[in-house]
Amino acid sequence: MTDTPKELASPTILKSGKPTLRTISELTGFAVTTVSRALSNAPQISVETRKRVHEVAASVGYLPDRAAQRLKTGRTNVISVLLDPHEEILGYGISIMHGLAKALKDTPYHLIVTPNFVNGSNVDAVRHIVRNGMADGLIFSRTEPFDPRVRLLLESGFPFVSHGRTEFSTEHSYVDYDNFSFAYEATKWLIARGRQKPMIILPPKRLTFSQHLLHGFMTAVREAGVAYEIPDEIDLDCPVERIRSYMSWRAGQPNAPDGFACGGEVSALATITGMSDHGLTLGCEYDIVAKRTSQLLSQIQPKVETIYEDLTDTGEKMGRALLARINGDDTAELQVLLKPQFNFSTGQHND
Repeated sequence: MTDTPKELASPTILKSGKPTLRTISELTGFAVTTVSRALSNAPQISVETRKRVHEVAASVGYLPDRAAQRLKTGRTNVISVLLDPHEEILGYGISIMHGLAKALKDTPYHLIVTPNFVNGSNVDAVRHIVRNGMADGLIFSRTEPFDPRVRLLLESGFPFVSHGRTEFSTEHSYVDYDNFSFAYEATKWLIARGRQKPMIILPPKRLTFSQHLLHGFMTAVREAGVAYEIPDEIDLDCPVERIRSYMSWRAGQPNAPDGFACGGEVSALATITGMSDHGLTLGCEYDIVAKRTSQLLSQIQPKVETIYEDLTDTGEKMGRALLARINGDDTAELQVLLKPQFNFSTGQHND
C-alpha cells in the first residue's frame, strides 16, 4: 500500500455529522488505510502525507472513535485530572491545565477534568475511574501524608502523578514545590528586616504541605530565637472574609505579630486589609512575604515581598511525567521537587 493520493480527488462538501476516516480520505485523496496510518504517525507513511492528513483532520474537527481505539490498543487515550478548587491559589486550575495541555500537545491524549468540592480526598472518584477503566492515567493535587488515593492507585498499579508528596514508603511519581524552603527563607527575611514576631497561616493540617511549611517556619524562628505565632482559628482554606476579620481582630490585640509569611496572594491581601483596619501600614509597622502565582499582588501591593511559583511549568512537568509512567518508565526517576527562586530586596528595617 502506498500513500499516493487517489486520482482527481476533488474537495467534498462536508455533510452534517461526525467526520470520519472516509471524510478525510475524500478530502485528501488518500485511501482510508493510508489516512488511518498517517493519523497514527506510522513511519512507513511519508512526512508530507502525515502532515497533510493531520491538517485536514484538524480542519474538519475529526476525533478518533475512542471505543474502537480502546478495543484495538487497550487504551482510552484519556487522562483524568482531579482538581480541588480553592480561593487561596489564584488561577490554580487554569495554570495547571495550561501546562498539561502543553505536555500533551501532539499526543493522542485528551484531558477530562473532575472537580472536587468536598473538603476531603476524592477517593471515590479515583475508585470509579480505575474500576471502569475510564482513563489511562490520573493527576491530582493536595496530597495527604497517607493519601487514600495514592494507596488505591499503588495497589491497583494504575499510572498517576500527584501534585504533592506523601509519606508512603513505596515510591511514586510526584511534582511538588519546596514549601519548606519557601517558609524558611520567607521567615528568615522577615527576621532580617527586624521583625520580632513572625506569623504563618498554614493550610489544613491534614495536607502534607502544611507540615513542610510548618517545618520551614519553625526552623527559621528557632534558629533566630524570636517569638512567633501560628493561629489555630484560621487556615489557608478559610474564606477571605474570615482571614481578614481575624487579622483585623488580632491587630487590635496586645503583642500582635509584625511579620507574615503568606502561602498565597489571597491570604496576603486579606492580611493587608485586616491590618489597615487599625491604621497599620505595610512596610512600616509590619512586612509580608507571600507566595505568588500571578502578577496581581505585585501590581496591587508592590511593597509585598514575593516568591514565585510557576504553576504552568508544574502542570507541564506533571503531564510529561504521567506520559512517561504510562509508557512504563521508572517511578523513582519521575519525582520532581521544584525549588523556589529567591530575589529578595536587601536592607534592615528602619522604623
